Amino acid sequence: MILVIIIDMRGESMLQRALGSGWGLILPGILVSGLAYADLSVSTWRVLIVLGLLITPAMLYHKRLRHFVLLPSGIALVGGIMLVMLNLKLMM
Repeated sequence: MILVIIIDMRGESMLQRALGSGWGLILPGILVSGLAYADLSVSTWRVLIVLGLLITPAMLYHKRLRHFVLLPSGIALVGGIMLVMLNLKLMM
């Protein structure tokens, strides 16, 4: 309730800032779910996770790309979740 009052007092720009980070996980989630249908191997998922983790700090030091740092880290996170699900499927 307090958040609603603060958003009402400050205007819609605060709501847009609060929801802006949601795109950092929605877009990678869509991308990784599309890759899930491609039936990638475990080693390919690992490479995707490592690339996401390596690109994230590189984007932190870039002035313009700093705002999109959640995209590669989101890909690494969702890719890791897919890798765990794939390993559970292989174990059963």
